[in-house]
Amino acid sequence: MPAHAAHHDDREIETLQEFDATVSARGTLAGFRIQAVDLTDRTRELLSTDTKGAIFLGCPMRENAAAKIRADGAMVFPPVPDLPFDPYRGLLYTPDELFAHLDKGYEHTPDALTYAWFQQTKADGDILASMLRSVHDDAVSDALDELLRGTRVVGVMGGHAMARGTDAYAGAARLGRELTRAGFTVATGGGPGAMEAANLGAHAAPYGDEMLTEALELLAKDPKFTPSITAWAKAAFEVRTRWPKGGGSIGIPTWFYGHEPPNPFAAHIAKYFANATREDGLLARANAGVVFLPGAAGTVQEIFDNATPNYYESRGEPTPMVLVNREHWTEKLPTWPLLQSLARERSMESRIALVDRIEEAPEALKRLGG
Repeated sequence: MPAHAAHHDDREIETLQEFDATVSARGTLAGFRIQAVDLTDRTRELLSTDTKGAIFLGCPMRENAAAKIRADGAMVFPPVPDLPFDPYRGLLYTPDELFAHLDKGYEHTPDALTYAWFQQTKADGDILASMLRSVHDDAVSDALDELLRGTRVVGVMGGHAMARGTDAYAGAARLGRELTRAGFTVATGGGPGAMEAANLGAHAAPYGDEMLTEALELLAKDPKFTPSITAWAKAAFEVRTRWPKGGGSIGIPTWFYGHEPPNPFAAHIAKYFANATREDGLLARANAGVVFLPGAAGTVQEIFDNATPNYYESRGEPTPMVLVNREHWTEKLPTWPLLQSLARERSMESRIALVDRIEEAPEALKRLGG
């Protein structure tokens, strides 16, 4: 996974370390964008540095510093009080951040509190809340683009119903591991089931093969996120504590499906309020292809969300699409025949494949040009 700081716009400052380095090296903040950095203890620097044309997004600071930089001609978007999330955040979430206070129960975590806020404000129809959700989602997209620049991303899609302890879950985990070992960055919808399994596999990539076997056994004790998200999440954190130096992968979940928690195995979590933004963002960033594991309505939707730009070549060359489990995609939910018909005599025809077993997916992806 590429280092974050090497890639973002060099006018963006997203950490206190970057702020100090910029003031020290440049002697000016004119024209910079400072995003969600706590500047309460940097009053001296703000008072003595030119900030003309700078934009401060949600940066706590002393009142005299704020007055001075406004007088310089900077724009100041102050922090919004009493929110369970930061709409101006500069970096993606981590599992530890979203699941903070899990020891008191999932309902006390920032993830659960943000969902509760979302439900409340959605019902109110409050214009400020909808604006904050949009600003947040845009900040998340910006952070995601910065993180993924220069990487080869493979999306792994599949249903949340796939339980820990099943052969299918173990297969999805091995898939995530093999893709990560092959140099791809695995990106999933960030939720439970098949998504969690692929993120777990990516986490397992640097370890020997026996680590994944042990981790799967540990997780099988809490197979689903119902009835207790707390127990389900704690089992995952137990695995992460035992094997802390995992491979990096991306989870892109949404608060739109509030009943569905993010999984703790994605190193970086791009969580959105708007599901449409999240769906399109996930597929658009899977520049090395997408593997579709058995799923239901959500996965069917993702197949055709991905097929449409491939059909019209609206994102350039079509990207590989690999569907796993012939019976599922030809009989249970006969998506493959329709996808084949759509692809006929178009350039995407050579970029789609149906395989029986999950173990065949990495090779199929390679064959299709992933």
